[in-house]
Formats: sequence, structure tokens, C-alpha cells
Amino acid sequence: MLRQWSVQSGQAPGEPAGEALWEEEMARLCSSRAPVRTLPYAMVDKRFVRQLREPEGPKTSCWQRWERRQRTTRRRLGEAAQRLARGFGLWEGALYEIGGLFGTGIQSYFTFLRFLLLLNLLTLLLTSSFVLLPLVWLHPPAPGPGPGPAPNVTLQCPGGTHPQTGVPNFHNRLWNVLTGRAFNNTYLFYGAYRAGPESSSAYSIRLAYLLSPLACLLLCFCGTLRRMVKGLPQKLFLGQDYRSPLSAKVFSSWDFCIRGKEAATIKKHEISNEFKVELEEGHRFLLVQQQTRAQRACHLLTYLRVNLLILLLVAGAISAIFWATKYSQDNKEESLFVLLQYLPPGVIALVNFLGPLLFVFLVQLEKYPPNTEVNLILMWCVVLKLASLGMFSFSLGQTMLCIGRNKTSCEPYGYNACDYQCWENSVGEELYKLSTFNFLLTVAFAFLVSLPRRLLVERFSGRFWAWLDREEFLVPKNVLDIVAGQTVTWMGLFYCPLLPLLNSVFIFLTFYIKKYTLLRNSRASPRRFRASSSTFFFQLVLVLGLLLATVPLGYVVSSIRSSWHCGLFTKYSAPWQVVPELVALRLPPSGQRAIHYLGSHAFTFPLLLLLSLVLTVCVSQSRAKARAIQGLRKQLLWQVQEKWHLVEDLSRLLPEPGLGDSLGPSSPHSQSSRPRSFCPGFPCPGSPNPRSPKLGPSLADPACRFRFPSGSDL
Repeated sequence: MLRQWSVQSGQAPGEPAGEALWEEEMARLCSSRAPVRTLPYAMVDKRFVRQLREPEGPKTSCWQRWERRQRTTRRRLGEAAQRLARGFGLWEGALYEIGGLFGTGIQSYFTFLRFLLLLNLLTLLLTSSFVLLPLVWLHPPAPGPGPGPAPNVTLQCPGGTHPQTGVPNFHNRLWNVLTGRAFNNTYLFYGAYRAGPESSSAYSIRLAYLLSPLACLLLCFCGTLRRMVKGLPQKLFLGQDYRSPLSAKVFSSWDFCIRGKEAATIKKHEISNEFKVELEEGHRFLLVQQQTRAQRACHLLTYLRVNLLILLLVAGAISAIFWATKYSQDNKEESLFVLLQYLPPGVIALVNFLGPLLFVFLVQLEKYPPNTEVNLILMWCVVLKLASLGMFSFSLGQTMLCIGRNKTSCEPYGYNACDYQCWENSVGEELYKLSTFNFLLTVAFAFLVSLPRRLLVERFSGRFWAWLDREEFLVPKNVLDIVAGQTVTWMGLFYCPLLPLLNSVFIFLTFYIKKYTLLRNSRASPRRFRASSSTFFFQLVLVLGLLLATVPLGYVVSSIRSSWHCGLFTKYSAPWQVVPELVALRLPPSGQRAIHYLGSHAFTFPLLLLLSLVLTVCVSQSRAKARAIQGLRKQLLWQVQEKWHLVEDLSRLLPEPGLGDSLGPSSPHSQSSRPRSFCPGFPCPGSPNPRSPKLGPSLADPACRFRFPSGSDL
């Protein structure tokens, strides 16, 4: 401690040199204005220094004491709240078990599931608060028996055909539930929402219904972007020279607070997985450093060949989805309509089942690093899935809204009113079927494919069964499925406002199904990868899906004619037209002028210039900080190397152990009074190899000198 400082300095307490140093240190500490908490001493010594500075106690006012007590109370309450939140956190125990047994890479998938569940619950909360509860409170006009033509609208279909409802009337209730027809007159779909004139109520249900999906998409984008920034890989900032040595993890990874046997087993698996990742990354790094230019060129050509082949497969899959959707919508009156209802979701599911398997086979032939392999497969799976959903949306728009083609039935109404009287409900039903089919496919694959495969492998023996083995848990494929389901949910926010509730139930059940599949029916991949390298890519994929859902929604809200026969916007040329009407009806003239100015070019161009300047400043600051980081990194390396050289020089100046014994047992230079080594045995980042000193007569024996391990010793 500080009171024994003079004794620890090598001098006796009564000697004048030690007393002088003690007095100088005490005088410096008493006269210093540095806060006591910043002093590099123990708590007992800090209390002693505070007592020396303030012998009569701290002189604080009542206000300062009350403020200190309040700050302490708030800090303790915050810590208690954090502990309580961690204790009641969703799936904390399951995530800890999965991370310990299978590594953080697979754990990141289940953490991603929890994040998506929270996003869906937040979306459902916003929709319920701003649309459903006010709608129930205001008692809207009762909906009719079903979607039908309005009294003042007469459909003039070519050929004198009567309008179709778009879906045949099935008496099978289960089939109606699977197709969404059973909920056609409920608040699950757009057509059941009604509202009176805007002047009859102070609260606009139409505006709330229009802005709620946009607000939900904006909040989801902000949450995903925040999580993406937090999940950036640390190697982008640190690099290979700053990786912690493996020996430090060997001696400091164990948690000595563990008492249970199960927790100890999970911790051992976690440490083992971390060692595998470290060793494999180090081996890959050495192989990359040893490659020649010719090998790198061959590697690049192989990379281009594989990606070109995958691109051709994606183009063929998109074409198949387009023709399947077109055939299903053009043959609605066929006798096989029961099968044609699920033809587009079935083709999409088949494409997204076979596509990742082919991608995995092609990418694994090139023997990429695990992180690169996972990200590359995930990238192409995302391209396939999002392109499939985009083509599915375009095909629906071409059939129902006549996008990209000319049709006489679309001219008077702006949509195919003869075949789809309430086209919003038809789109909502298609998205409902797609979301339901994805979940049913997950359940069927878990219990009809993975489970029988595991039972057969355990029951029989032989070369074929040894080759078949259990299913490998593929993170890219599972992330692809869950991102596709979330994208479908975002696409249906306008047509199915309660689709996030259905997707929340699906995600909740998917977590336990995938956990059972992982623990019982699957085997972990022998190639480990870090969660930090995949979490960022997961969020990037989610942002792409959100953008894919936002573009069609923005186009429909701003440019497409609403249905004449159902919904909230029957009297508007487009749903967005309710905004100018409410601005003219509710705002004073000054507010109207302000709104018009915000939407004019006089405000948009200066705003773009200001954002460009802000972006330029941010980019300049980021580059300056990057240069500062590089300079500090070099400075740290130089300081570490300088300290190592100083320790080397000191080791050469130390005498022989035999010479130290001749100075007497009380000498501070004896072998018993000096430490064996000045370093803990772990090389610091940037530590150089030991310089070979010139051996003199007193340093001939290498046992008397210090040994400094280099990075190659590990």
C-alpha cells in the first residue's frame, strides 16, 4: 500500500533517503488538484489521501450532498433495472447454451431471430395504437356482407362477363384459413376498414392508416441501421497486428465464478470453439501471405467463373417464378385451381430450397475462408430471394394493375376491376399465403426430413449412412428464409395491417423448431466463424429486404388508383391524395403555405446542398480520424518496441548469478532479491524478435539471461 511505499522502494523506513521520498510523495499528493478517483492507488490509499487533503472532512453544501445521494440512487436503480432486464430477457439461457455448444456464429442466427421478433412487436404496437384502437373507439360504418360494387359505380367488362370475386367459394374452412378467405371481412385485410367523411371526426383514420406503415418502415430501418453499426467487425478497425495472443486466452479465458457442471461444460465448449476460430484464421492468414501473383490471378478467375455460373442459375429461377405466377393468375377458373392457388409460393419455395444447396456446393469447391464462404453464399441467396419476391410483386402488378401491358379492363378504373374488385385484398391474400407457406415448409422440413434422416442415420450403419450423416445446420439458408418472411411482412403492411402479428407467432415458433433441429437433428459445421463477421451482413441483408418492400409500397400509395368497392380510399385517385385534403381542411393558411414550401423545389434544392456539405464534412472527418488512428497505431508499435529493447539492454547488464552471491545476502542485486523476469511471458502487439547480443565472458551461459518470446513461438 501507499503507507508502505518507502519499504517497498528498497530502503529501510528509518533511512533518510526513504523518508525524503515519502515526504515528497505526500506533499505532491496533498498539493495536487487531481481527483482522488484518478490516482493509481488502491481504495484504502485513496481514502488516506482524501483524509490528508481534508482533515476535517469534506466541506460540501446540503445541495451537493443531496445531489450526490440522488446520483448514487439513480445509478443503483439503473444497475438493478439492467440486471432485472437480463434476468427476464427473452431466450437468454437458450442463446447462452447455443453459443457455448456451437459457437457465436450459429448463435448470431438465433439472436437475429429475437431482433426480428422485437421489430414485429413494435410494428404491431404502432398499428394497434394509431389505427385499430381509434377505429374501434370511433365506431366506423359497418362493412357490407362482402366486397362488391359501389352503388354509383357500374362495371363494364368486355364480353359482357360478370365480375368475379377473384377466388372461388370453398366450403372447406381449413382451406379458407390457409388461403386467407376466412379473414376477408376482418381487420386482417385492407377491405374491412371503413371510415366516414374527414369532416365528421377530429381524428383521421385514413391518415393514420396511410402513415403507420411508413412510420413502421422508418423505425425498422433506424433499428436495423443502429444494429448494423454496432455489429461491424472489429478487424476493420484493428487488423492482424492487434489480435490478442492465443497464450493470453489460454490462461485468462476461464470464468472462476462458475460452480455448476452444466455451465462448466458449456464454457469449455465455448473456449474450444474460440481456439478453433483463432487457429483457423491464423492459418488462413499465413496462406494468403504466401500466395504468389499467379496464384492470386488464378483465384480471381475461379471466383469470376463461379459467380457467373450462379448468376445464370438466378436468372433461370426468376424466369420460372414469373411464368408460374402468370399462369396461376390467368387460369383461375380451371378445375385444378386448388393446386394453382399455391403454385407461385410452391415454385418460390422450390427455387429457394434448391438454390442455396447449389450455391453451397459451388462455393465450397473453391475452399474459401469460413467467413468469406458464409457471406458469399448469403449474398447470392439474398439476391435469389429478393429477386424472387421482386418478380412475384411485378407479376401481381402486371396481372391486377396492368403494369407493363395494355388491357381494356384497366382503362376506366386504373386496375383490373373485372377480375379483382378489391385488388388490395387480393394482394394481401397472396402475401398471406406466401408467409403461411414459408412457415409450413419450415415445420415440414424439420419434422419430415431432418428428424427421419437423424433416426435412419442412428439406426443403420454402413458407408452410405456414414456419408449421409446428420444434416449440417447452414446459417446462410436459415437467415435467407427468415429475411424473406420478414420482407413479405413489410410488403404487406398496407394490405394486411395485422400481418406482423402472424409473423411474430411464426418467428416465436421458428426459434424453438430451429433450436430442436440444431440440438437433436443437426450437426455443427466443422468450420467455425465469428459472429462479428456475420452479424453486419445479416443486418445489411435485412436493409435490402426493407428497401425492396418500401419501393412498391411507395409506388402504390402515390400513383395507383384505390379500389372502388372496399377500403378507406374508395373516393380518392390515390391513397396519398388524403394528405392534401387534410392539409386544406385542418391547417390554417399559414400552415398550408409552410407545407407547400417544404414540398417545393425552393426548399428541396437548398436542403440537398446542405446535406451534401454535411456529408462532405463527415467524410473528411472520418478520413482524418482514420489517419490519426494509423498514426497512433504506429506510435504504439514504436513505444512497445522501444520498451522491449530497453528490457533487452537491461537483461544484458545484469550480472551472473554467481557474481551476485559474492555481494552478500543483504545486497539488492542478489538472485533472491530481484525478479526472474520483467515480462509476464506474453508478447505484446508489435514486439520484435530478440536481438542477439554480443556474448561476453560474464554472459556466456544463456540461462542467466532473460528470454523474450516472439510471435512465432506461439
